Amino acid sequence: MQEPQARKDIDTLLKTYFDGLYHGDPARLREVFHPQAQLFGEVRGAPYQNTLDGWLNAVANRPSPHAKGESFQMETLDVQLHNQIAYVRARCPMLGFNYFDYLALMHNGERWLITNKLFTHVDA
Repeated sequence: MQEPQARKDIDTLLKTYFDGLYHGDPARLREVFHPQAQLFGEVRGAPYQNTLDGWLNAVANRPSPHAKGESFQMETLDVQLHNQIAYVRARCPMLGFNYFDYLALMHNGERWLITNKLFTHVDA
């Protein structure tokens, strides 16, 4: 896969990811995650670990940033691409948190998928 096409595909994946977070849309988020993805993080010193299904259930059962009238501020900070893997650093301020997400991606021969999400909240 040529790097310009890979970057375009990753940007499309990230748009879906950000839109899914902003609108609280588990179906849209599921599109961009590997089914066995794991999520790890820490928020205000508390460790967090969940499966994809567990996290999507939490997303479905909380008010979305859009529903709360928050402005969309999510942004890609960095993408590192090497062959069929990529590493993304993103800032996702929402729901009173200033999240930084670190996403591991892999191309499965057909498309890019998030295989792991690592995140933290940083006080502004």
